[in-house]
Amino acid sequence: MKISYNWLRQFLQTDWEAEKTGELLTDLGLEVEGIETVESIKGSLKGVVVGEVKTCIKHPNADKLKVTTVDLGDGNPVQIVCGAPNVDAGQKVPVATVGTTLYDEKGEGFKIKKGKIRGEESHGMICAEDELGLGKGHDGIMVLDEALVPGTPCSEVFNIETDYVFEIGLTPNRADAMSHFGVARDLRAGLIQQGTNLELISPSVSDFHVDERTQKIDIEIEDKNLVPRYCGITITDIEVKESPEWIQNRLKAIGIAPKNNVVDITNYVLHELGQPLHAFDANKIKGSKVVVKTLEQGTKFTTLDEVERELSSEDIMICDADDNPLCIGGVFGGIKSGVTEHTTTIFLESAYFNPVSVRKTAKRHALNTDASFRFERGIDINLTKYALKRAALLIEEYAGGKMSSDVLDFYPEKIEDFQVFLSYENAYRLIGQEIPKETIKNILASLEIKINSETAGGLGLTIPSYRVDVQREADIIEEILRVYGYNNVEFSHKLNTSISFDSDKEVKIENIVANQLTSLGFNETMANSLTKADYVDLSENLNPAYNVEMLNPLSNDLKVMRQSLLFSGLESVAYNINRKNNALKFYEFGKTYHKFESGYQEDKHLTLFVTGNRTKESWKTATQTSDFFYLKGIVTNILSRLGLDKLKTTPVKTDIFSEGIVLSLGKTKLVEFGVVKRGILKEFSIKQEVLFADFNWQNILTFVGKKKIKVTDLPKFPAVKRDLALLLDSKVEFKELYNLAFQSEKKLLKEVDLFDVYEGDKLPEGKKSYAVSFVLQDENKTLADKQIDKIMKKLQQTFEKNLEAVLR
Repeated sequence: MKISYNWLRQFLQTDWEAEKTGELLTDLGLEVEGIETVESIKGSLKGVVVGEVKTCIKHPNADKLKVTTVDLGDGNPVQIVCGAPNVDAGQKVPVATVGTTLYDEKGEGFKIKKGKIRGEESHGMICAEDELGLGKGHDGIMVLDEALVPGTPCSEVFNIETDYVFEIGLTPNRADAMSHFGVARDLRAGLIQQGTNLELISPSVSDFHVDERTQKIDIEIEDKNLVPRYCGITITDIEVKESPEWIQNRLKAIGIAPKNNVVDITNYVLHELGQPLHAFDANKIKGSKVVVKTLEQGTKFTTLDEVERELSSEDIMICDADDNPLCIGGVFGGIKSGVTEHTTTIFLESAYFNPVSVRKTAKRHALNTDASFRFERGIDINLTKYALKRAALLIEEYAGGKMSSDVLDFYPEKIEDFQVFLSYENAYRLIGQEIPKETIKNILASLEIKINSETAGGLGLTIPSYRVDVQREADIIEEILRVYGYNNVEFSHKLNTSISFDSDKEVKIENIVANQLTSLGFNETMANSLTKADYVDLSENLNPAYNVEMLNPLSNDLKVMRQSLLFSGLESVAYNINRKNNALKFYEFGKTYHKFESGYQEDKHLTLFVTGNRTKESWKTATQTSDFFYLKGIVTNILSRLGLDKLKTTPVKTDIFSEGIVLSLGKTKLVEFGVVKRGILKEFSIKQEVLFADFNWQNILTFVGKKKIKVTDLPKFPAVKRDLALLLDSKVEFKELYNLAFQSEKKLLKEVDLFDVYEGDKLPEGKKSYAVSFVLQDENKTLADKQIDKIMKKLQQTFEKNLEAVLR
């Protein structure tokens, strides 16, 4: 939420610096995430000065250009080529001097440079109003007041406002702070605690009066539970035009584009007081009657964004006497009833709509508007009529309207302010220290919380209607603490804690693997289990029918429960790569969710993501890129650490990999890993190779702990290493050679390693060369050469017989 500092100071005349004010707002719980400097005219016309045109002659080489001499007040007139038809000698004009940066409508800057135009030198630019951001006119240059002195900065001639805009990360409970007045009210409480007691200035509506009662529009509310309060007034003889500059500046500062005086005033009051308003073209309300009701399911309605929508039977609709829908109550207006440049009479609405109903409607139609944002969190029901009068007075002043009806106020059952009892003892216990009772009462008074009664043990309180989130004693204590200041609460230098020893087997195993991965440089991620429904379309192995859909999704990006951890992981990878962090190693323990005919199913997984270089760049080592075999080593080491070996290797069948393998124990799949397909990476704008491993954690847990561990003495006798270079068929895998070796020599063979592979034009077609090392060891004696040679010969013969290997 954006809050203008200049706007705040209309209600609270503080001289605090913006940065200091932002710090206080953050301490009060309204976290200021950033402060932006905003100018009503971008660049503040720096470098633009008043110039006097001394001479003006026709350009010798162009019919539509003129060569002028302009006095800029420094005693050195400059020559400027100008194409405006109205430029003439004797005029006072705005001149952008050489080096000045001007900005177009999109905010893009262009710099004024010295140059030649059709052979004549030009040292600056005489400007039209649109070139300076002062208007839209471009028929000719601006002609200024003759009394102005050449050289006067144009920033002093025109009313240019510099503002500071706070970006506040508002928590959902703080509906009271969704306006400038609400933030000012909170800021005042904080300033009082700082020793500065300022008056909170609220906009006056004392001048409100009805001019005539000639055009009444009746209101009818069918369900008071959906619409507890509804106010309206008719204003005639208005002229729809541009808003005054000060209103436009306020709206522009918080990122709202001005439209016309009526719409801008409703937006202004919305952000000023927090009460949404809506203006209808009264001539389009048939039967001079507004009916607030629900319509049949599937009724068609076109909103202001020109989108035709199907209504729900639960949507609050503003209709006319003929049941024609005019507006989705509390959310969005209709295209046929809005204010246009031809509107002369309006019906101005100010209402309190049921927050739950508005929230459901906004989610149902994916319409998140400023109005729905406030209604669905709960606004101040007592503000409804006051805000209507405030907007009506502004419309009367800036659109020339007349109040042509009384304020119609449907409010059948008044909602009473909430009552809470505050126990001093509970306050001290939750805060962690004793705060003086007078300080507590002063804080409550600054928050406009009324003290009805006082006993030795506590206070009986009435909560103002604008604090819809304060309904419990704990809420009151939180209010006291945030205004008192979290930083003012004393803290102990002694730390008390309870240490628990978790004996849960699954947690222990998870921690073992997590520690192992962390030691290898991996970072743990925790992604949201909610994700996009479209992700299942990226793999044929995922079925849209198995999606677990949310009944009331927060957004389309959080619509279903994930069927795979791959896509949320790739989102994290893409996020880091986009921020120049290209070497990544992530792991995540998480669940997948499926909906089958038999019911819902959750499965736990461990996933790994590896991409980029293995280590940081260094002068002494060559950079190595993470590859398939690097990931394979990590995967097999994890399984080995858990005591899982003698694994079966098969090619991966999942279509998310361009190449990969599956490791299984018997018929149970433990993990599949490989290189993610480029087509999938492209969906996330990832251009570098990403390696992915998916462990079925539940399958792994069924096997962990079943293998018995044997402990033996370290061998006393040395091991012997021998190498063989074998010419093999290119289809032969190392795994086959590895298994044959141990089948041939089970007792003394300890290790078999592949240390070189060669394929090239020096070998026969379809052949490759493996360089393999063999480690032999007898735990009871030193091996003799004769025994070693015998074993190596036996291995050679085994390879020749079974693999048609040839010794090179």
